[in-house]
This record gives sequence, structure tokens and C-alpha cells, in this order.
Amino acid sequence: MVDQVELNNGVRMPQLGFGVYKIPGAEATSAVLTAFEAGYRSIDTATLYRNERAVGEAVTTSGLPREEVFLTTKLWNTDQGHDAALAAFDASLRELGLDYVDLYLIHWPVPSRDTYVETWRALEKIAGDGRARAIGVSNFQIPHLQRLIDETGVTPAVNQIELHPWLQQAPLREFHAAHGIATEAWSPIARGGTRLDGDEVIGAIAAKHGKTPAQVVLRWHIDLGTIAIPKSVTPRRIAENFDLDGFALDEPDLAAIAALDEGLRLGPDPDTLA
Repeated sequence: MVDQVELNNGVRMPQLGFGVYKIPGAEATSAVLTAFEAGYRSIDTATLYRNERAVGEAVTTSGLPREEVFLTTKLWNTDQGHDAALAAFDASLRELGLDYVDLYLIHWPVPSRDTYVETWRALEKIAGDGRARAIGVSNFQIPHLQRLIDETGVTPAVNQIELHPWLQQAPLREFHAAHGIATEAWSPIARGGTRLDGDEVIGAIAAKHGKTPAQVVLRWHIDLGTIAIPKSVTPRRIAENFDLDGFALDEPDLAAIAALDEGLRLGPDPDTLA
């Protein structure tokens, strides 16, 4: 059974979800259905991924009650601005074929455009209308978050950020904890394991517990209290990534993983992405 995180508006979100970044069309439908079979009940997509329709098809054909699926999508950068964001959200709902989403995020702050505050006010309206059960942001840094809070009085429920053992983002996570913002990790195993493969520290911990390196890193996220959304299109790995019960990381394990942090950002810099 997957633990749940209670967001700052009382909505509960599964701590382990399934990401569909760069999974095209029918392959995304198949992957999401496989994830449902493995036990996942939280799916993360975005306008940028161009697979909202495929994800929506998986949700509606799965046979699962809609209220059992926690669905997240995100607003792309070119749709920022109050009215543009409202229109983009309508388009996402049409693509998904659904009446509401569980979480709607601003994908990047894009500070050079300076529109994320007015965009946030559009998300407030969407939430107020009941078409998103919770609203949040993705890739926001502390100054971006503080400005939203100061200028609107509404704190994001979630900030989805790049987070893995080689980029642990302690100051940002501390800010989240102090302000009641849930931390969600994209690329939780470092871009599909590009840094994970061959890492001797993680490999030794995995051997010790009889688990895969990915399972060790995902267990680390869960133990931190982070929401994690691993992605795979391989049924075996989809199931393995969900199978995190039956073992716990001890203090030496956690200390060894903490020592891996080197500030390694594999994705774009949120302060400069335009």
C-alpha cells in the first residue's frame, strides 16, 4: 500500500506515482495501464509531453473509479499569463477527456517573462472553480516561491523539482517544510539511471538489502517524505519501482547517500530557462 502525503489544502496525494515524460501516444496508454496493474494510482503528465490524450484514455479505460486516480498535469511556458493559462487548462481537460485534474502545476517559473504571478492567479481561479483539486508549481526556486506567497497569499501545495542523491536540494526542501509545501521529485533516479548505473555506494546498499539500485533510491525518497514519480516503459521495471515494501534504509545507508550530494543538475537551470 502506497503512503499518502496530505497537501496543505487537505487533499491527499500518493507518495509514489508514475511519470510519462517522453512516452509517446499509444505507448503512454499502455505504460499507464501497466502502472495501474502494478498498483500505481498517481500519474504525472504535462502539456509539453504531448500525451495527455493517451493518459486520459488509460484513466477512462482502466476500469478504475476516477476518484481512485490522482492525475497531475502542467502548464507549459508559452501559455503563461492569466487568460492564456485559463485557455491552456481548458485545452488540457479536453485532451485528457476528464472533468477535473487532481493537481495542476506551473511547469517552470521562466523569470525572464515575469508572468508567473499572474499565471498563479489563474490557477487560483481554476482551483476555486473545483476543476483542480490542488494547485502547485514545478522547478520554482526559493525567491519565486516567496514572491508567490507574498503577492498572492496563496501557498503552492506542491513544488515538483529535480531531486535525486546527486542533487539533494536541502535548502529548498527546508523552505518547503517551513511553508507547508510538499516536495515532489522529478527524475528521482537521475534521468532513468544515467548516474545510478555503476554507482558503487548505491550498488553496495542494494546488494546489502537484496534490492535494485533504483529501489534503494526510491526508498530513500519515501523515507525523506518526498513524493517521487519514476518513469519506465518496461513492465518489469514499472513493477520493481513500485515494490518498495519489506526493507528500510538504516542510518549508515542514509549517511552514505547523503554524502553523494554534489549539486549535479541534469535538467535545465530554473533561474535561466526561457
